[in-house]
Amino acid sequence: MCPYCSFYKHTPGATSIGGFIDALVAEARRRLPQCGAPPRTLYLGGGTPSMLSAGHLRRLFDGLGGVLDVAALDEVTLEANPATFDAGKARLFRELGVTRVSLGIQAFAPELLATLGREHTVAQAVEAVAILRQAGMAAVNIDLMFSIPGQARETWQATLEQAIALRPEHLSAYNLTYEEDTVFFESLRRGEMRDDEDHNAELFHLADAMLIDAGFEHYETSNYARPGQRSSHNSGYWRGEDYLGLGPSAVSTIDHVRSKNVADTTRYIAQIHALGHALAEAETLDPEARRLERIALGLRTSEGIPLALLAPEALDRAHHLAAAGLLHLTAERLVLIHHGRALVDPIAAELV
Repeated sequence: MCPYCSFYKHTPGATSIGGFIDALVAEARRRLPQCGAPPRTLYLGGGTPSMLSAGHLRRLFDGLGGVLDVAALDEVTLEANPATFDAGKARLFRELGVTRVSLGIQAFAPELLATLGREHTVAQAVEAVAILRQAGMAAVNIDLMFSIPGQARETWQATLEQAIALRPEHLSAYNLTYEEDTVFFESLRRGEMRDDEDHNAELFHLADAMLIDAGFEHYETSNYARPGQRSSHNSGYWRGEDYLGLGPSAVSTIDHVRSKNVADTTRYIAQIHALGHALAEAETLDPEARRLERIALGLRTSEGIPLALLAPEALDRAHHLAAAGLLHLTAERLVLIHHGRALVDPIAAELV
């Protein structure tokens, strides 16, 4: 139970895992045909699906295979904790159609893994990458985190060096944020932890320099990829494509309607069986809300945003930011550069 994560979560308990999978499949059967276009990608995550047994994984993919052609998808990603799979399960991932595994490693220092509440060891993290390679997994992503309490610049540099040495196709480097309703936020509020923007920026730029030098493309604020290995699924979010979320607390955006499922696993299962859906709330995004989201998300990418999204006064501010060397303007687009990439949120606030 990560002390820094504010997403809905629960520990395994009385909930029937088989019943949970059946509810997921039932929701997919009900909602996928309502989406119009067939899905382009599949992403299993927002938790630790690698904890599922081989039998439950087969049950899930068999069920999903009844409503979509997994083999025809552009990308099938599965999130995994290094401590939750072995060689046999890695081969099963590939057999089921998984083309990309995202490893939640976060750090290569034992003391930082303990701070983050991670259950795996450094050795398990390294071994997990080797296991996936031996299983023939097409692509591996490594999730890392910086500005962890107690993490010095030298420790972050050593973590990046070890990650690069493992030769992943993709690497995500996330700045730790202190979210409300988390153990870390309460520690920050009590003064036991601190959030230092200058330190954050220093570690951000260190990752940028080291990973680009190692041959990665910095294509989104927190994401780096080998050429041709960008995350197709996540790129869809940043482009503002529709997406369908299945499961408790899952969010969807389809035809400008954003909806969210009930954030309770037991209620989710019961509601799926009783109503055929588990929706708890929904709203229609008006054109202005969609414009603001496109700016906020598009600024995070190396493609930037069309100038047509900006109001005249925001375009004037953009020219001032360009003069300060924070962004680049062409006749049609705006792209953040240099130190502007680390200031994406305040710059977005200036441009909306």
